[in-house]
Amino acid sequence: MTENLKSKALQVFINGRFLSQSFTGVQRYAYELVKALDRLFEEGVIDSSRYSFCLLIPPNAKENVLSLRNIRIKKIGNYTGQIWEQIELPFHARSGFLVGFCNTGPLFKKNQIVTFCDASVYRVPEAYSILFRMWYRLLFTVIGRRARGLLTISDFSRNELVACCGIQAKKITVTYPGIDHHGWSEKQETNCTGSTHSVSRPFILAVSSMSPHKNFCALVEAVALLGETDFDVLIAGGTNPAIFQGADIPLPATVKHVGYVSDAELKSLYSQASCFIYPSLYEGFGLPPLEAMSNGCPVIVAHAGSLPEVCGDAALYCDPKSPQDIANKITEMMGDPQLRESLRDKGFKQIKKYTWQKCAHETLSVIQKVFNK
Repeated sequence: MTENLKSKALQVFINGRFLSQSFTGVQRYAYELVKALDRLFEEGVIDSSRYSFCLLIPPNAKENVLSLRNIRIKKIGNYTGQIWEQIELPFHARSGFLVGFCNTGPLFKKNQIVTFCDASVYRVPEAYSILFRMWYRLLFTVIGRRARGLLTISDFSRNELVACCGIQAKKITVTYPGIDHHGWSEKQETNCTGSTHSVSRPFILAVSSMSPHKNFCALVEAVALLGETDFDVLIAGGTNPAIFQGADIPLPATVKHVGYVSDAELKSLYSQASCFIYPSLYEGFGLPPLEAMSNGCPVIVAHAGSLPEVCGDAALYCDPKSPQDIANKITEMMGDPQLRESLRDKGFKQIKKYTWQKCAHETLSVIQKVFNK
């Protein structure tokens, strides 16, 4: 530790590469957690005389999306991507400690904490390119051994990282993400169902992805097994409907693809849907079902990965490998108003377990424990 650090506040740098990346669940986690840590200064939880936080970002980062009052933002370096993260970031963070929230970090920076969200590059390798798998497996192996501490987002993911990467369990701390996203609880007036498709019937909502482990081909097969129904299935997301052709069946007329939707539009869909279905084969946490619960939407989820741990008794579970069972659970949910109401009430109770404030407090505890050794 340098003389400057001894005489002043402990310097904690945050890896801000996520601000240059597409916004997915991993980036949502980093974005919300950084904002929650920033609020801890205002609450007096973080003593600014003892700790100084600085978010280091690459030249192509979208810095205007974060409004931080206490964590300084500093744009550094001339490169982007992996070169920035592996070479320029550790150089600029050399005088302090580094924290990263998005699965990656400098290979040879020992004084760092990194969040590994899951072990999907090991468990569902078909979802990634060969080069991507090789690189991430190297990152997980080296950082897993060298970093001072590791975070993950569920007990399931911790067990997976231990089994797949050989990381010591005692080195990994579980900090559940929050569901109270910035602005998420604000009332939305948007009714997006008329923007792309006119929806006059009750509908089930799903959020699509091109990743094979999201298992949407099984959902389409299940809908086909249902035959004629008095409800539709709306699939939101950027995926082209052609992705479902892998199911080798015609896309049922009741399945409607609404394309990419904003947060405001997604909230509107959640609040209007009769239920939300999430048949994923592998999840390190599974944020969408909780987002649905927060908007009063009962959920059907796969009995797989971390989903039973995260959703508890607030969901109806299906066998993700059985289109027939998925179809049966849809029929059960849509045919039983009392079940939907019961799951809706349980969902509101379940989401109270997951707040960004709690996640920030637990993350801070790990930072203090690891970097004050």
